[in-house]
Amino acid sequence: MIKASIISIGNEILSGQTVDTNASYLSTKLFLIGVPVVSSYTIGDDIDSIVRVLSLASGDADVVLTTGGLGPTDDDLTRQGLAKFLNTELRLQSELLQRIEDFFTRRNVQMPERNKVQAYIPSGAKALANKLGSAPGIWAERKGKVLVALPGVPSEMKQIFEESVLPELKRLTKASGQVGTVIRKLKCFGAGESAIAELLGSLCQRGRNPLINCTVEHGVITLHIVATAEENDSAQKMAEKDEGLLCNILGKLVYGTDEQTLAEVVGQKLAQQKKTIAVAESCTGGALAKLITDVPGSSKYFTHGWVTYSNDAKTVELGVGADLIARYGAVSGQVAEAMAQGCRNRAETDYAIGITGIAGPTGGSQQKPVGLVYISVDSDGGCETQQFIFSHGRASIRLRAAQTALNMLRLRLWID
Repeated sequence: MIKASIISIGNEILSGQTVDTNASYLSTKLFLIGVPVVSSYTIGDDIDSIVRVLSLASGDADVVLTTGGLGPTDDDLTRQGLAKFLNTELRLQSELLQRIEDFFTRRNVQMPERNKVQAYIPSGAKALANKLGSAPGIWAERKGKVLVALPGVPSEMKQIFEESVLPELKRLTKASGQVGTVIRKLKCFGAGESAIAELLGSLCQRGRNPLINCTVEHGVITLHIVATAEENDSAQKMAEKDEGLLCNILGKLVYGTDEQTLAEVVGQKLAQQKKTIAVAESCTGGALAKLITDVPGSSKYFTHGWVTYSNDAKTVELGVGADLIARYGAVSGQVAEAMAQGCRNRAETDYAIGITGIAGPTGGSQQKPVGLVYISVDSDGGCETQQFIFSHGRASIRLRAAQTALNMLRLRLWID
């Protein structure tokens, strides 16, 4: 079986100034083609460290992928370390230099002299085209091992990997008769991890094929269906069969697949039905409007957003009665309902959402604790209001409230 090792290079990673998302991305992509990552290393910008870890990683695996250290500055030393490990010299590739110069010319910028170093590649290696930046990737082979150096900028790394590296690795795994792995993802919202695990029962047992893994982030439950077979087609059919089985069991808890967000799914439904939405927020401070408008094309269905943080703003902007606020409090189901209804009346939309709550860390009481949130969804079908108590700090409470509001709208769209 072909195995891989990943090396993340950069002082900024070791110091915590940069979060290493590249290793996670590469591990996932490699796993999908049946290439397990058996080791990973994080090192600083030092030639001797790069040589030492390349030796260790080559002992671990058949394919070694490095990210970072291919820029034009003095601390970018990956190409030098790779050349030293390969026991060869860096050589200027005139064609590559021209491509780098063209990269700057297209942007009406003169290439700095120091960028010339990026056209130096270890003798015997080949450059991998970078369509998004000036740092080419590098592909080299030594004693039956494949060594790939990729830029640290995530977008550039992904482009080079997907266009130049992944096809070659697929060819190598196919030639070796390696087992195929297929992963399908189901996105769920509206129940906790333990509740979903109870519904699935024995389907979550370890050692099962397909294997069902579960991850949680801000209330979104992602079920990973991992199917393994000798052929990718067989693994694909196994994964699809389990996907259908899980959807039947979980029903409306499943809102999407792969990397779909609640906002994307809700937006698609609104666009299909030619419906519009407006929002009135208090404790979420515009987080709901941001989630909605993060989706390209949201102007087709999103018309208005109010952040009415103060009581006066709720009254002046949305028409929420001052007597209503005085009687029930700004954080109440009655005020959330009035916010949603006032929002829809003023925006003249098909749907409107009102959110009011206590995000903390202060402002709570025994009767109304931090994390208490009321959410209302108003439409011609009526106004639905629900009470929630969220936890895990201010940022989490605000995001959970916004996500929950989207989920309430999602379920309403399937009913109306």
